Amino acid sequence: MRPFRPTTDDISRHIVARVMALPEEEVTKLLAHVLGQFANRHEQVEKIFCARFEQVSIYLEPGATPSPERQLLIGAYFTHEYSPESAALFNPSIVPHPDQSGLPKGALRFILSLRATGEGHISSIAFRTGIISAQHRITLTPTVPFVMEPERVPNVAYDKGLFAHKLEEAGVQNDFCRRVLDKLHEGFTLKELHAVLLASGLTDTSDATASRAARGILLLAESNYEVHFAPDSNVSQRVLFPSAPSQSNGIEDARFVRFQNEDGSFNYFATYTAYDGKIILPQLLETPDFVNFKFRTLNGPAVQNKGMALFPRKINGKFVMLSRQDDENILVMFSDNIHFWAEPKILLSPAQPWEFIKLGNCGSPIETEAGWLVLSHGVGAMRRYCLGAFLLDLNDPTHVIGRLREPLLSPNESEREGYVPNVVYTCGSLLHGRELIIPYAMSDSATSFASVHLDELLAAME
Repeated sequence: MRPFRPTTDDISRHIVARVMALPEEEVTKLLAHVLGQFANRHEQVEKIFCARFEQVSIYLEPGATPSPERQLLIGAYFTHEYSPESAALFNPSIVPHPDQSGLPKGALRFILSLRATGEGHISSIAFRTGIISAQHRITLTPTVPFVMEPERVPNVAYDKGLFAHKLEEAGVQNDFCRRVLDKLHEGFTLKELHAVLLASGLTDTSDATASRAARGILLLAESNYEVHFAPDSNVSQRVLFPSAPSQSNGIEDARFVRFQNEDGSFNYFATYTAYDGKIILPQLLETPDFVNFKFRTLNGPAVQNKGMALFPRKINGKFVMLSRQDDENILVMFSDNIHFWAEPKILLSPAQPWEFIKLGNCGSPIETEAGWLVLSHGVGAMRRYCLGAFLLDLNDPTHVIGRLREPLLSPNESEREGYVPNVVYTCGSLLHGRELIIPYAMSDSATSFASVHLDELLAAME
């Protein structure tokens, strides 16, 4: 169940007015009919209708006091069912589950993230869980029929110093921004930011530079937010749907990685592509448990194009990221701050006919005793996508020490038909013992698994 938003405010006011004009007995009858159709399909339907009413109550006439039943009915008119996976379920990545309790010896529980695409070609992040046995047999946990979105965390605090740095990187920082920031606490909330901007006296006829700065401040704030799911919800029940302006047309191709901190603890990051219908921007997602998520902007001159992939730990004291800056080559870059990236260096260029058009990474590097194993994708004639692999030096990941000459995986006859034909693609793999587990998408339509023994893969590299 998602918010339904009519195309104009006037239409919204008309809908509210029509419901307000109904006799109370008709309201009771209509509400009972709606609940009869949907209460058994979703959890806490009345709570969702109530929250939706609060969001659209601005369209009520001044002084209007609808009954609780009428409030729920109004909320129902501004809610709809949305099928996030109706068009495709593809581009998976896989990481170890935070909970590894209660498993047989040698087994591993995992979380699979997927790009789900529904009506309007809007992409969100969906999840599945499963277990890999000691013999590398993959079993997926049965899913639930209906999914839920998370709740926004109210009054998330922003770090003023980091916020100012990001404004400067975005080219928005000016005198107006500085005056606004001077009035905010070191840890300010979105509500406090709105209050300061409102008190600034900006109007439609204000100075264009100040108006642009105000829009930039709000866009940055609204693109950095936190959400949480009910802890007792099923992982496959959770879906991260676009909810910031920069994501309005989709959250695409999340590359999840379990990141080891310097104290030995773990956290999960995902680089993803935010798309607003015109501009694509790499962004960062962070979660300790797949219940609580932080969405963060990435900044710096190297934050562009698609396919950024974070290494699973620091190397020589720095964060390391793979990227594609020019829609052709794979690059590598280093940073002291995970939110800021600059000075990428070309790591790998197309060399074989199956990758002549372009190269890209297929998820975060995997650490092996031989080096950093990276899966890649190459695009060849007829825009055919294949998977490849290469190896980087453990201590100096700017040094390529091995590379497959032939594709690791190519679309076969049963995999070549789909929304985007002739494509196999993945956003992240997992090493289980000596077996590499590769979830992969087939022509942007469905997802499957492949596996290969690590020693065979390394031996095939030149």
